[in-house]
Formats: sequence, C-alpha cells, structure tokens
Amino acid sequence: MPYVKRDEQGRITTVNLEPGDGLVELAPNAPELLAFMHMLGQEQSTLQQSDMRLVRVLEDLIDLLIDRDVIRFTDLPLPAQEKLMERRSIRQSLGALDLLGGDNETI
Repeated sequence: MPYVKRDEQGRITTVNLEPGDGLVELAPNAPELLAFMHMLGQEQSTLQQSDMRLVRVLEDLIDLLIDRDVIRFTDLPLPAQEKLMERRSIRQSLGALDLLGGDNETI
C-alpha cells in the first residue's frame, strides 16, 4: 500500500511505499493518488523532452568544436566517443529511413 504526505491544503506532496513519520496509508487506486502520479508523469515527460533537445544542442556544439579544430574527437573520453558515435549512427539510419523528407528531430 502507498503512504502519502499532504500539505496544509490536503494535497498530496509525497508518496512512499513504506510507512513513516507524517505519512498516511492510501488505497493504490485512490483518484487523488492516481491524479498525483499522472501529474508527476507529465512533469517527467516535459523534462525528458527538454533534455533530448539539449542533448542535440550539445552534440552540435561538439561537432562545431571538432570542425573548427578547437578539440579533437580523440580528446574526449572513450565513453563519450562511443556515445557520440552511437547517436551519429542512429541519426544516420533514421535519416536513411526518412523517405518523405520529414523532420527527424521529433523521433
């Protein structure tokens, strides 16, 4: 059973699977708990979308620094090199599948 903590207005602020100080047991299918979990999922989704856009900016920045000979690809740590090569490969394969000429950034 989940345990919740509420604020002064009675809104859920914390969910825990174990009992603790200030936590009250709540049915797993309680509508307010389901709404709270849905809200958290939406916030997480928004953050993940933002993270993915930022990752693309960082990839482009790294490519620009390499193109302008500010850094060498081999200057990067091996795990970073591997991740960048993996993403380049994925983007290239997705680009090859883009038969209609759409924007791959939303994939």
